[in-house]
Amino acid sequence: MARTFRQRRSMHAVSELNVTNLLDLAFVLLIIFMIATPLITQSEQTVPVNLPVESSSEQQKPDPDTKSENIVIRADGSCLLGDTPVPLTRMTQELARYASQSKPPVFHIRMDANSTAQQFISVMDALKKNGLSKISFDTQAQQ
Repeated sequence: MARTFRQRRSMHAVSELNVTNLLDLAFVLLIIFMIATPLITQSEQTVPVNLPVESSSEQQKPDPDTKSENIVIRADGSCLLGDTPVPLTRMTQELARYASQSKPPVFHIRMDANSTAQQFISVMDALKKNGLSKISFDTQAQQ
């Protein structure tokens, strides 16, 4: 049985798409975005921001079945859990009893304007260690 190795000469459309050029374009765009993205984020981080004062707006009514507890952070660094003074070093242990409840309360954090960020971070860290994530921040409306 003999084989012929000649190609048939027929006119047909090329059904294959050459994707080499598309891949080159995709890689060039990827490189451009990889170079441009850090430059964009650096310029955003250096912009000074004055945070706005909360304006008065209509608030949702809280669910009457939801329990809540207050955490007050004073300017001198002392904290109150409810009405009880609690040092920041013992806040994690005091919050552990709320974490063991089946439905933990919502914690309203009331922070003095002159208190430090470290005091706020210490309270938030104690809440996070106990898995308490229902948090509300009390603010004063603009006068």
